[in-house]
Amino acid sequence: MLNTLLMVCLLTLAIHTSETLSYAIRLAGVRAGKLAVALSLTGIVVLVSRTANMLQAPLTANIIDRAKNDAAFPLETYLRYILGASSLGTLLAILLFPTFVFLFARVIVHLELEGSLPRLITSVTVDKLRHAAYHVRKPRLAMLQSLRYYGIPKRLLLLNTIITAVYTVGVLASLYAAYLVPAVGLTASQSSGLINGVATILLTIFVDPRLALITDKAIARPEERGKLGRIFGMLMISRFAGTLLAQAIFVPAAYWVSLVAQWL
Repeated sequence: MLNTLLMVCLLTLAIHTSETLSYAIRLAGVRAGKLAVALSLTGIVVLVSRTANMLQAPLTANIIDRAKNDAAFPLETYLRYILGASSLGTLLAILLFPTFVFLFARVIVHLELEGSLPRLITSVTVDKLRHAAYHVRKPRLAMLQSLRYYGIPKRLLLLNTIITAVYTVGVLASLYAAYLVPAVGLTASQSSGLINGVATILLTIFVDPRLALITDKAIARPEERGKLGRIFGMLMISRFAGTLLAQAIFVPAAYWVSLVAQWL
């Protein structure tokens, strides 16, 4: 069972690392003046995230099934370890962010030359992979000092924190609710949309349009590009805060889902 938990944690880490690094793709696109090409690369992020999620879901469900057959099984602790992996994944993405901005900038240039993603992938050689080490950038204290609140919408950061917390906890809370109320376990396990739907609405209405406007300003005004980097930095930190907030709302969310499942 510990091996299953470790695998789920690693997959969760991969999901949150890849999703957080999507900011690096957007910033690299703005700096290269090729945002449309950069956004096409988000398909790679989506592929990594969905593949990891496809493997993670049945493994997590397996943990729930084991807990149902063992009253002493520390299920909540296991699920909190998984939530902790989401925090580690986001933190890892923050540390890798400077490096991946440079790497994605190079990928964007090569994608434009090759013309398609399959040709880009097949053009990768061992020498090119070795050369990628030259783009490694260590996070510096000066980077953290530049992440100040002025000029960055506070509401955007708060909403991003809340949305990240809701997304992080959604599926796990539903699975835990299925454990708490086995009589309606199947209903509860399929009710993650009750939580994630709220986050999707908030993200679509409030966060994505504001971020798009900020990005467009950075493209039109070169002096705004430094500000865009700070905004992405603060957004990543707010995502990290959201994964920590998920720990606090995990149990209340599970009980809410269980109540709704019983009402249905």
